[in-house]
Amino acid sequence: MLGIVKDIKAALKNDPAARNWFEVLITYPGVKALHRHRIAHFFYKIKLRLLARMISQMTRFWTGIEIHPGANIAKGVFIDHGSGVVIGETAVVEEGVVIFQGVTLGGKGTERGGKRHPTVRKNAVIYAGAKVLGNITVGENAIVGASSVVRHDVPDNATVAGVPAKIIRIRTTPCECLLKEPVSDEVR
Repeated sequence: MLGIVKDIKAALKNDPAARNWFEVLITYPGVKALHRHRIAHFFYKIKLRLLARMISQMTRFWTGIEIHPGANIAKGVFIDHGSGVVIGETAVVEEGVVIFQGVTLGGKGTERGGKRHPTVRKNAVIYAGAKVLGNITVGENAIVGASSVVRHDVPDNATVAGVPAKIIRIRTTPCECLLKEPVSDEVR
C-alpha cells in the first residue's frame, strides 16, 4: 500500500494539473499501471510467470502502458499520460523518475539472458517519445529530451537530446525540480 501512496505523491508533485489524491488514484493511468505492476512483479518473483504476464497484459489493455513483470520499479515513480510507454524485463527504474508518454526502456535486439534493458537512476526525467535502449544507465537527475534515441550511458546531471542522443548540457548542481527548470538559450 505504501507504493501507491508514494506514486500518488509523485503525481501530485510532478503534474501541475493534478488536483487531489482521489482524482489521481482513480484517473491516472500511470498510477494504475504501477500499482498493478507491483502485483504482477510479486507473482513473477515467486515464479508464477504466466499469471504475472496475464496481469501485465490486462494492464496494458486498460492503460496503454506495458511494463514487463520482471522490471524493477521503485515506489514514487511518475508516468505522465503514459500511452505507449514500454518498460522491458530487466529494466530498473529508481525513485523520483518521471517518464512521459511514448517512452521505451527497451533492449537492442534479440539478445537473451542477462541485463538487457536500461537502469534509470533517481530523479531522472525522460521526455515524450524517447527510446532508451540496451544495458545502459541514465544517471541521477539526468534529462533525456523528447524523441531522443539513447544507446550509451548518460552521466549524472546531464541533458541529452537527438538521434543519436548527445550530451547538450551538464549541470554542476542538481536541479530541485527538473520539470520547472528554465530552458537556456544555448539549449534551444
